[in-house]
Amino acid sequence: MVGTFRPRRLASAALLGALALGLAACGGEYPNSTFNHNTDFNADIDALWDKLLFWGTIVFIGVEAGLVYTIFRFRRRPGGATPKQVHGNTALEITWTAIPAVILILIAIPTVRTIFKTQAKAAPDALQVEVIGHQWWWEFRYPQYGITTANELYLPNGRTVNFQLKTVDVLHSFWIPQMGGKRDLISNRTNYLWFTPNKDLGTKAWNGFCAEFCGPSHANMKFRAYTVTPQEFEQWTAHQKQPAIFPALAAAPASAAGTAAVAPVPSGAGATPVVLVANQAGGPAAATDSAAPAAAPVPVWAFPREKLESEFGYTIPTAKIPALLSYDESLLATGDAARGKDLYSKSSCIGCHAIAGTPFNMAAVGPNLTHVGTRYTIAGGLYPNDAKHLAYWIKNAPAMKPGSLMPTLGKGLTDPKTKMVVNVGGLSDADIADIVAYLQALK
Repeated sequence: MVGTFRPRRLASAALLGALALGLAACGGEYPNSTFNHNTDFNADIDALWDKLLFWGTIVFIGVEAGLVYTIFRFRRRPGGATPKQVHGNTALEITWTAIPAVILILIAIPTVRTIFKTQAKAAPDALQVEVIGHQWWWEFRYPQYGITTANELYLPNGRTVNFQLKTVDVLHSFWIPQMGGKRDLISNRTNYLWFTPNKDLGTKAWNGFCAEFCGPSHANMKFRAYTVTPQEFEQWTAHQKQPAIFPALAAAPASAAGTAAVAPVPSGAGATPVVLVANQAGGPAAATDSAAPAAAPVPVWAFPREKLESEFGYTIPTAKIPALLSYDESLLATGDAARGKDLYSKSSCIGCHAIAGTPFNMAAVGPNLTHVGTRYTIAGGLYPNDAKHLAYWIKNAPAMKPGSLMPTLGKGLTDPKTKMVVNVGGLSDADIADIVAYLQALK
């Protein structure tokens, strides 16, 4: 049976395809796009992508044009003669072998060049950051500054950052889409990744993810990356290097105890300014709650909340508290930080977390809590770091995040792993309110 050519059907298909492409082009700004030049890594990969797309498009157009021409030129016609069988055409076969070979060479050269560039060692003066993957949260260490933090990564604009990627359990994958680069964290091996945030990026926030399936909370293993100016980064590191000292000490006169400086609290942090008093012997600063005159300001700085919400609202966690959980939220208004410190130091918390400046609290199983009050997220970037979500998290972390290694601490609840009711050592809602007040005071 001889087929019938129907131009209307072809035109309808072409129109439908054009409409689909048009709708796809109307999409808004995608917050996790990799098609930008925020870092040198991004620029190199995007340039390689453009070359591959260019040559791939040429090959596609050429092949499709030849195919369409052949279909129409040599299609079967009513009354047409049987095509003559031929052995082949040597010149044509050489041509269609040579052309792809040349195209592959044109693709291979920039590809290999980009691979060697992105896999090379970072500059010797690069900022060193150890990235350690846990189920299911991120630990960030800055060995040049003696800083350890969790789930929030600060990067100075214009300075190369060399990431040392490690895991303490299963495979993970470190990825900041808009910064570029996605590299695996492999057991018993250290991988490396480096890039330089553009010097004109300004103070911005970006999403970070684990891009390798690592268990039931893989999708909840997030973090936030903040690109800041070099001056802001120095302010942040100066604050982060200070130990957490609690309770606040009495203010000392600048002439007797050294140099006192008012340290402003990060925007939106919700606490009164503190004073950092550096002793004459050069020891760690002590925190006070007195507004003594400042001789040399020591900034206490974190990413501005108003920028986080107004310009980069997509970085605010949106996860909801499970409906089956309960907590007396009215107690949060009466939480006492001093009682909370005492409860914290006697609870199982000290077996997993570290708070610099406090004795017998240097564990490294869970996130470092030294300056947890300046962070915007908890639970691996899943929830906002406010009193309400922190209270629910302390009470029943496994219910808040599937597979969480943090045990259930709420008194009278059943731990999903041990299947035992938490009685001895369990925390009441009032106890949790006090601990929340203490942790949020750790600025």
